[in-house]
Amino acid sequence: MDTILVLGGSGFVGRHVCEKASRLGWRVTVPTRRRGNAQHLLTLPRVEPVEAHVHDEAALTRLVAGHDAVVNLVAILHGDAAAFHKVHVELPQKLARACAAAGVRRVVHVSALGASLDGPSMYQRSKAQGEAALRQADLQLTVLRPSVMFGAEDRFLNLFARLQQTFPFMPLAGADTRFQPVWVEDVAEALLRCLRDPRTIGQTYEACGPDVFTLRQLVTLAGKWAGVNHGKGRPVVALPPALGRLQARLMELAPGPPLMSRDNLASLQVDNVATGSVPGLDALGIRPSPLAGIAPGYLGTRGPRSRLIEMRGLAGR
Repeated sequence: MDTILVLGGSGFVGRHVCEKASRLGWRVTVPTRRRGNAQHLLTLPRVEPVEAHVHDEAALTRLVAGHDAVVNLVAILHGDAAAFHKVHVELPQKLARACAAAGVRRVVHVSALGASLDGPSMYQRSKAQGEAALRQADLQLTVLRPSVMFGAEDRFLNLFARLQQTFPFMPLAGADTRFQPVWVEDVAEALLRCLRDPRTIGQTYEACGPDVFTLRQLVTLAGKWAGVNHGKGRPVVALPPALGRLQARLMELAPGPPLMSRDNLASLQVDNVATGSVPGLDALGIRPSPLAGIAPGYLGTRGPRSRLIEMRGLAGR
């Protein structure tokens, strides 16, 4: 494996994949609509951001050509049925055709834990449809299904920590839904191991952490680790389904990407934990890192220690 194309390489997971691939000496191409979106990748040796529109099938075919493998990380969390279909279904279909035209067969596709044609949300159903589109093609395919991912740049625990710095309590829909959070570094490592090991071709892996938490517990821990309310976090108030739907609807009407949508709420109807029906990270030789061993380190910079850390940084210049 010498050259890979990483769709979505400038995003949360992508930056970790690119860093690891660069260390291996691989050449990495990262398409982006605007080169400025990938400024953080420019310092990585052998990583080349290029301006391109991956939904343009002709452009995608030109991008795929000359690479040994393609990694697809492109996904959205919010949108209507058309948006989910465009990103999660049509793009994999275009990718399969582009790979056939360019003579590239090796693909690693990052889907989602809970992807199901019968899932309660558009997100889950479209993710399953995207997997199916790639499986139907003549590809050397590996699929990763991660649970919710955490890491220093995440929009999950960081969001809950930030909200608790503003609000006196946390109204929470789906409070009892269970998650098995996985460190983004472990997901990136799993992806690279799949690319390096041909025995992973044809396999699907569930990428989950070692511990299971309810959403309520995760919100509480985010507040505590961020030092909110003297390290106690804010009280969590579980919302009944009707109020949860109303809250999500109001958030959809607010400007910008919603913090919670009705489709997100639909996803919370089912637990986001490993099924055990397919291999996990251990099958790739990865011992997943516990949340408590990673998250306090980056969430702590939001709490009372943050000013001290900032002053130490200034003193060290």
